[in-house]
Order: sequence, then structure tokens, then C-alpha cells
Amino acid sequence: MSRIISPFIGMAFDRFEMDEQMDQHIPIIILPKHGTPYPFAKPYKEVPIIFGEWFNTDPEAVIRQALQTGGGPIVSDAYIINGLPGPFYKCSAKVTIDTFNLKVKPGKSYLLLLINAALNEQLFFSIANHTLTIVEANAVYVKPFETETLLIASGQTTNVLLQTKPYSPNAKFYMTARPYQTGLGTFDNSTVAGILEYEKLPRCLRLSPCQSNKTCLGAFGDKFVGSVNNVSFTMPKTALLQAHYFGHSKGVYATNFPTHPKFPFNYTGTPPENMNIMVSHGTKLVVVPFNTSVELIMQDTSILGVEDHPLHLHGYNFFVVGRGFGKFDPEKDPAKFNLIDPVERNTVGLLSRGWVAIRFLADNPGVWFMHCHVETHMSWGLMMVWIVLDGEHPHQKLLPPPSNLPKC
Repeated sequence: MSRIISPFIGMAFDRFEMDEQMDQHIPIIILPKHGTPYPFAKPYKEVPIIFGEWFNTDPEAVIRQALQTGGGPIVSDAYIINGLPGPFYKCSAKVTIDTFNLKVKPGKSYLLLLINAALNEQLFFSIANHTLTIVEANAVYVKPFETETLLIASGQTTNVLLQTKPYSPNAKFYMTARPYQTGLGTFDNSTVAGILEYEKLPRCLRLSPCQSNKTCLGAFGDKFVGSVNNVSFTMPKTALLQAHYFGHSKGVYATNFPTHPKFPFNYTGTPPENMNIMVSHGTKLVVVPFNTSVELIMQDTSILGVEDHPLHLHGYNFFVVGRGFGKFDPEKDPAKFNLIDPVERNTVGLLSRGWVAIRFLADNPGVWFMHCHVETHMSWGLMMVWIVLDGEHPHQKLLPPPSNLPKC
């Protein structure tokens, strides 16, 4: 790859014939003159993407045969992106090896330097669920315009800006190219694909602003925070069970945990921009009387993307009476609950972009944690605590600590 300086930005390329067995594509990236800015915001990163064709035979032999027979050349066996055919061809050994993978960060602008080095075909190019802004063609700036699909001719170069999504969906999106053909001859009517992959960020979590005198390594320079009903759990210095049994809750915990989210929104859609300020930190517990029938709806959210969570309840088994995708509908979804033979668990997987409904009978007095079983998420506060009060009878009361329990 060569770089030269010019009053404008663009690309050029040539195909140098090294011998009868190999062609080499040489992109020449033309940078703006030193001190001259782009006519658009400087991108976070520039990525050359070269389209080509793969032949299971000598390309020069293909041309010689076509000239000798007077017919069209045999078609290629695959299209390639940066030398790789992608997952849709039988010749691909492994998807992870034979597929071009572009890893990106959320909320960033990438300048894709597109070159169509295919011998004979114009190609359509697009990235699933993303919009491209064309800013240059054939080393000449153009008035920027947005498109979901562009057509790039054989030998043509085009620069496009890709603005990644503001939050990480923790997903992969296909980048695909396929031919545009209007002639009568045969052609390789196949699709080549690469993968646009967002960096894996911890999902269904929020961010806590970083203090001005510290360096934080979470997304966007902040700290990751997990929460339940907008409360991120803070572990106290005094044992909760000890404080509850002896009636010393003051200064240790509060009993005002919200039974409903304080800031409802479309949990599996695009999250509000101000979600980070909706999180409070504290040691807030839920108190329920003995023998209370508890129904709990646990909902995944799309804050920083979506993710499945293994949720575990201490001290109890529960019945999984319902689950589904999307936002839980309190008017329609309960009618689908399985109240005949639901499965019994103490841990349940909360589906990515989904919800799960559980029921249990609070007949075991004490202080019981409920938390995500991903250790990192627990450390960020993705947990809550239940206090189940004593019942009326002696066997329904919390047992005292053993006499040999070491004192703090």
C-alpha cells in the first residue's frame, strides 16, 4: 500500500501482473495536503476495502481461452473482500479464517476506502442496518449524500463515511457485495460477505460518570454500572443478616427498594440518552411478610445493548411461569403463563431482549440475595436483596446465630 500527498483525498489502484500465476492489487491512498483538513469531520479510523474475484485457475489462462474461442471468459469461482471469500462459498474453510472482519467501536466515524478490483463486474455494496455517506468518488470530493446501497464499477474507487451506532449492540452485521449485470453473457451471480463487528461491551448495564481526577476504563471513559429498577446495589460493611436479626438496620440498609422501575421506557428499543442519570446507588432492600405469594417480572433492557443474564435467588426455588421476547405486556402476556406444570428452578436465564416471569412463596424467613450470576455484573451492582419477615409460629421464625459464630 502506498501513500502520497495531494490537495485532495482519494484513491487510485493498478493491477501489476507479476507472473502467469498471480496478480497484485496496489491501492494508492491520496491524503490531503499537510495542514489541509478534510471537508468533513475527521474520521476515527480509515479502512481500505478491496473487492476482487477469485479463480481456481490461472487468470491469464482464462483470458487466453476467451481470446482463442471468441467467447466470454469463464466466470470467477468467488468474489472476495480484502482477499477473503466470506462464509457463503463452499471453498471457505472456516468462517473465522476466510471472512474479512471489521471490528468497530460504538459512536465512531469510519472512513471506508472502497476499491472495486473485480475484473468484469460492477458491484452493489451495503452494510446491514447501517447508512453510508458518500464523500468522494474517483479521487474527487462529492457533495455528501446518504445511501443504504451503492454501486461501484470495476476499477472505480469511492470513499464513504460509516457512523457506528451510539451504543454497542454486541452484534455482528453483514457487509455484502453482489454483481449488477445487464449483459447477455454468463456471470458469477453470487454474494461475498464480510462482517462488521461491534466491540463487545458488557450489556444491559449503564455508565457512571468518571470523577474528574480519575481515569476510568469503561465505555466512553466512564464506569460500568449494573442496576435493578434503577438502583445499583452497594454492598454494606456490616452483614445484612446480622443487622436484620439484631434490629440494627440504621446506617446499614434502607427498606425503600422500588417495586417498579422509576423511569419506564421502551426497554428493548432505543434507550433514552439520559439513562445514566436515572441510576441511584444504595443498599435498598425489599421487605415482604411471611408466606407472601410473590410474582416477579424480570426484563432485559437495551442500555448499552442487550444480553441474556443468569439470575439466581438465594434461599428459594421458584417456578418459571412465563417468558418471551420484547417488552413485557402486563395486559396480554399473563394470559400465556403456564400455571399447570411450570419448571422449578433457583436460577433462570433471562433472554436477550426478553423477559421472564417467576413465582415463589416467601416461607423462608431471612435475608436473601437475588443477583446476576455473571461475577462482573454482580460487582457492578446488578443485584437486589429480599427480607422475608418471621411468621407467627416458632418454626416460621429466623433462627438465631450459632453460639460459636465469631464476632466482627
